[in-house]
Amino acid sequence: MITNFITKKLIKLKNSQKVLKLFYYYHYLFHDKKLGNIGFDFSKKKTRFDIVQNIINRKNYKKYLEIGCERDELFNHIDCEKKVGVDPVSGGTIRKTSDQFFSSNIDYFDCIFIDGLHEYKQVRKDILNSLKFLNKDGIILLHDCLPNNYFDQAIPRCQWTWNGDVWKAIVESRKSKDIDVYTCNADYGIGVIIKRPNRNLLEASNKDSASLKFEDYFHNHKNLMNIIEYDKLIELI
Repeated sequence: MITNFITKKLIKLKNSQKVLKLFYYYHYLFHDKKLGNIGFDFSKKKTRFDIVQNIINRKNYKKYLEIGCERDELFNHIDCEKKVGVDPVSGGTIRKTSDQFFSSNIDYFDCIFIDGLHEYKQVRKDILNSLKFLNKDGIILLHDCLPNNYFDQAIPRCQWTWNGDVWKAIVESRKSKDIDVYTCNADYGIGVIIKRPNRNLLEASNKDSASLKFEDYFHNHKNLMNIIEYDKLIELI
């Protein structure tokens, strides 16, 4: 109970306007390479609401897990026989961090949507934990995988609309032979992980995924992220 209270307070502090502004100037002065925007335009693309529900319907999935349910923006829109939502602050059905949830979970799911803490190390943990509890024909989806500019993905967070460095977890996952990984060009980037042999393995480089810089992503995002359109995603699943 006390841990959850402290977690809520820390999240609120980190996302306060003053703290975000402070970190914005920090990034602007010391880290931004002035590369500008990549040019993603998601305004006419499918939304995550459509994508998740369409996949559930097409695959006749029965059990849905959502990690990160702030204000239930997605969770309340999903129609599935069994729904579990995990968030330490608001929304969903379980008031825990994802680590706390997975440490005691015994259930398996068909579709898992990851939209929790948008930092590489935590996203990587959420992916690995989700794979342990994914049914054989299941799918993992991740939100916010395609940042448009440096500030969208800067760590620490420096603006309200924020992808974080989720993209690094996709790059890392693409090096695994046992999972098939894509990024759908929709709704700020929807990561897709399917438990089957990798059809487009990313060759491991000397650079660790955690140490990748925004300029690496900016100049090579199509290859690193294995970007596909929605129609192709439906074919692949």
